Amino acid sequence: MARGTLFLVVGPSGAGKDTLIAGARAVLERGGAYVFPRRAITRSAGAGGEDHEAVSPEGFAARAAEGGFFATWRAHGLAYGLPGCIPARLESGRHVVVNVSRAILADVAERVSPTVAIEVTAPPEVRARRLADRAREDQADAARRLAREGAPVPDGIPVRRVVNDGTPEEGIARFIATLTEADA
Repeated sequence: MARGTLFLVVGPSGAGKDTLIAGARAVLERGGAYVFPRRAITRSAGAGGEDHEAVSPEGFAARAAEGGFFATWRAHGLAYGLPGCIPARLESGRHVVVNVSRAILADVAERVSPTVAIEVTAPPEVRARRLADRAREDQADAARRLAREGAPVPDGIPVRRVVNDGTPEEGIARFIATLTEADA
């Protein structure tokens, strides 16, 4: 059985990563070839945005100390963790799609092959509107997120880009096409 591909989804706040991942999950997960593990985040479950596992900072730290995460990082004052089941899913031939920070790309790509980065982009005005619509951050936090420039994807990691500047349906279709083409 062939090993699955790890798809690491990156992009700036407001690019629509969570919407695209949720839409792809609804279409691709049924077939069994793709899995979309939920991230653990030290953010309340009702904060809006992605479907995540809400954990307390103490619970997160304990789980990390026990080796319960495949990868962790901090961003925007929160801790994020990918579940420890990812290697087993890949070994079983399933493709894994996860939203990550660019900060962990090199480390994860060194540990897992094949890995493909999918960079989701959108124009600044579209991102600003999306951040305002989701109302998860105050205006100052949203402005900081918009001002952040993402680091480039490290050399040696294949990268596919998805421009998400239209309707959710258009973006989801582009994202699914990118996943399935990269897998071919």
